[in-house]
Amino acid sequence: MPFLNIKSVREAEPVPGYRGRFVHCGSMTIAYWSIKADSAMPEHAHPHEQIVNLIEGEFELTLGDESKIMRPGDIAAIPPDLPHSGKSISDCLIIDVFHPVREDFKQSK
Repeated sequence: MPFLNIKSVREAEPVPGYRGRFVHCGSMTIAYWSIKADSAMPEHAHPHEQIVNLIEGEFELTLGDESKIMRPGDIAAIPPDLPHSGKSISDCLIIDVFHPVREDFKQSK
């Protein structure tokens, strides 16, 4: 899979309002999210490192006890096992990078 067009990747909606396309390689997962306004991501934690890249829209991200309204160009680094949650203020496009691979995001063909 050296080349791929993201539109060819099947879309899934693991949380209401969060439609994602997931690309996996040997050591990481990249998630391309299209998020509807006013959609909440419940608090959760996972053993993966995560980088959040806000591409379009506004998104309130809470990491532990700290919250920030993210805007285009903002990036957040989430360490493993840190509880975090979020809510889209507007329609958003977000790219998340996870290490290691998010096995729970893998889809059967």
